Amino acid sequence: MDVMSEANRRESAGEDIIHMEVGQPATPAPRAARERVAQAMAGENLGYTMSLGLPELRERIAAYVKQRYGVGVGPDRVIVTAGSSAGFVLAFLAILDHGDGFGLPSPGYPCYRQILKALGFRAHLIETTAEGRWMPTPADVDALVGSDAAGLLLASPNNPTGTMATGARLKELAEACTRQGLWLISDEIYHGLEYVVAAETALAYSDTAIVVNSFSKYFSMTGWRVGWLIVPEVLTRTIERLSQNLYIAPPTVSQVAALGAFDGIDELEEIKRFYARNRALLLNELPQAGFPNILPADGAFYLYADIRHLTDDSAAFAQAMLREIGVAATPGIDFDPERGRSYLRLSYAGAEREIREAAMRIAAWLKRR
Repeated sequence: MDVMSEANRRESAGEDIIHMEVGQPATPAPRAARERVAQAMAGENLGYTMSLGLPELRERIAAYVKQRYGVGVGPDRVIVTAGSSAGFVLAFLAILDHGDGFGLPSPGYPCYRQILKALGFRAHLIETTAEGRWMPTPADVDALVGSDAAGLLLASPNNPTGTMATGARLKELAEACTRQGLWLISDEIYHGLEYVVAAETALAYSDTAIVVNSFSKYFSMTGWRVGWLIVPEVLTRTIERLSQNLYIAPPTVSQVAALGAFDGIDELEEIKRFYARNRALLLNELPQAGFPNILPADGAFYLYADIRHLTDDSAAFAQAMLREIGVAATPGIDFDPERGRSYLRLSYAGAEREIREAAMRIAAWLKRR
């Protein structure tokens, strides 16, 4: 957010800035979502909904899960949330006691550990490797036993790396959590944005897994702040009570938009195709420009570049890149406080012409350094 703030300040001052720092689609919500809201604004009373969300939306999400993954879940297990962020708060509070820990693969989304800390829980960081495609292993799950960790949080596709738990890995991780009596929280907010193989849901391998998802990424609705949880039935009432006290209910207008978004899949698939073109462009251009060590990310819209041959201070490197060539990117220390000093995350969710221009600027800049 500091990088984005500085990038916006420079842009307001007239500089030509290319934004590759924020994980935000450059496209608006699907037309069908916006039209649904326009109709509702013309006459509906957009008052409180039930704390668990609009029944119609909960049913539609359950149908989407069945259609996409072939996994049946009842709408009673679906909880609509104020974005995935609220989903993580509710999930952590529902399953953890004060002082408990939770296993988080590193590098990973920084808000996981900060939410845990703010709620009085502890992050148990699991160091993953590029050789392992930045994914934890069943042995990592086994190693949590005897620690303060009550479970594992898995993000596939992952932020910042874009890598996925492919092949049998997800099944193995889910089974390891079950075997060890640990909770599994599966962050699936980048599902739908895959370029090699389709992402699988943890629900296919575990009846007790907690799934967190959102309309922000694939559905291109970041600012609407609407997402969902799928939880074991035993947690529904607990989370309902928490939601009532913390949020009352998710934003009604956003839930209406979410209902419409399911009618915009063709539009969303076209957006995904332009992400794929941006991904291919960068994977071709950046190694030649001076970032040779990038795994060809499986999903999301990020590349995690190893820049250890250029710097051991990714924050200073990102600041210099923004200041000198107007390309904003996120330093790896956001995602891995130690090893992240040698990594940079680049988002390719922007327009293709901007992504191409960014690659050209980076290449010319590194030649001068």
